[in-house]
Amino acid sequence: MFGPTKIKEEPIVPAETLYQTALKNMDSQRYNTAIEDLKKLERQHPYSEFNEKAKLMLVYSNYRIGKFDEAILAADRYMALFPSSDEIPYVMFLKGTAYFAQITDITRDQQLSRNAIETYTMLIANYPKSDYAKDAREKMVIAYDQLAGKEMSVGRYYAGNGQYAAAINRFRVVVDKYQTSTHIEEALFRLTESNLALGLTNEAQTAAAVLGHNYPSSSWYKESLELLRKAGLEPKINSASPLAKSLQG
Repeated sequence: MFGPTKIKEEPIVPAETLYQTALKNMDSQRYNTAIEDLKKLERQHPYSEFNEKAKLMLVYSNYRIGKFDEAILAADRYMALFPSSDEIPYVMFLKGTAYFAQITDITRDQQLSRNAIETYTMLIANYPKSDYAKDAREKMVIAYDQLAGKEMSVGRYYAGNGQYAAAINRFRVVVDKYQTSTHIEEALFRLTESNLALGLTNEAQTAAAVLGHNYPSSSWYKESLELLRKAGLEPKINSASPLAKSLQG
């Protein structure tokens, strides 16, 4: 007859010992081992003086080994528990960069790009003079470019299938929301092309005129000119067009 199974108790290790061991493991880039030390510290000494530092190190350690979802959760926990900490800008930056590091190609869903932008925006708004604000701004440019690229990819798909109205909606998103992206010139060309295909000559002429006004040496502008001239048209601003109002300067 078997008796009840005894649960082996976890030996208690002093908080300072666990913290120093975690530091040594991090210094040797043994981040997985460091994470175990830090979790044990949290578990065994939830009110220790080392608890806040342990939670901060968990964010960094998870980020360093590519456990980005865990890093994001650890960041949220830290910010919820220590909202007035001087480390909040750093933790927000790590959270945003954990999203940013997962951004893949433009054919994939871009929720990660939006999450990165949202986190970086909060960082910049609340801590504009922090050491991390400049880097966050630079990464936001790339994240915005990813979102613009996604819109362009879908727009090209619609245009390729003759769904020009749907394509125009996507290209307009790029023009309206992502004017500083690397896709803006092509977006204006595609608006020229798609509007022309629908017989919306005023809008086509306006898109080409705005493209020429802002990017006169662009190869996309030259292609827009060729398209219009084949139809007996020239670039011309239609002042009533929302496109002209949003981009003409």
